[in-house]
Amino acid sequence: MAAVSSFLAEHGANITSSDQHSTDPSGGRFLMRMEYVLEADEGSALTRDFGEQVGASFGMNWRISPSRPLKRVAVLVSREDHCLLDLLWRWRRGVLSGEIVLVASNHEVCREDAEGFGVPFAHIPVDGEDKPAAEAALLEALDRAGVELAVLARYMQILSTGFLESVACPVINIHHSFLPAFVGADPYRRALERGVKIIGATAHYVTEDLDAGPIIEQDVERADHRLDVAGLEELGRDIERRVLARAVQRHLEDRVLVLENRTVVF
Repeated sequence: MAAVSSFLAEHGANITSSDQHSTDPSGGRFLMRMEYVLEADEGSALTRDFGEQVGASFGMNWRISPSRPLKRVAVLVSREDHCLLDLLWRWRRGVLSGEIVLVASNHEVCREDAEGFGVPFAHIPVDGEDKPAAEAALLEALDRAGVELAVLARYMQILSTGFLESVACPVINIHHSFLPAFVGADPYRRALERGVKIIGATAHYVTEDLDAGPIIEQDVERADHRLDVAGLEELGRDIERRVLARAVQRHLEDRVLVLENRTVVF
């Protein structure tokens, strides 16, 4: 902490925020996030000097992430529009720290919504007989748009290992369940059958293991015996919107550090 703070001070930076966490004070991992303002644009020189003077001497895994320009975001959606519309609204209001540059879907349902916000829409149908072709088209669309984050806003397709290895950006998914409970499809019906008293939603990074990636954000609401499947789904949609929005925002602000299969979110 002292070395990083001193380095920034010596380069004329004003530290505006500092967070840290040690997984085990007796010899675990030490994680730190600092925000700073620097009037002079030193760019690559600051990165070079930090690597040589601080990063190397402490054996750090580190990165410097500028707040501008905003990261370029693609939203993938199927038929349900609630998470997509929430992200588009936040983006238009200027409260999302990213630029939504593409909406892609395996259906045409959300085209009018995306284009109404002035965002390009790509319809990439998924044929069960030739899913690799659809994934190749999606990869091409993401690459062409220069996407730095892909958000699965109820995109009801399982992405293959090959896709995840080829995509040039992190992928965040919203799962309509409080993971690790009710992994996979139709969680609200299974929750009703179990008589659960809370339901929730989970936003996580996508890995090749279904619904098992590092969790970024979760939330819950109380449920009771009066709710049927439709009632649980409606309650769940509200949780999904806010959980996904918080996860996306925290990623865009570079607040999420992945540690093995979990996260530290500053």
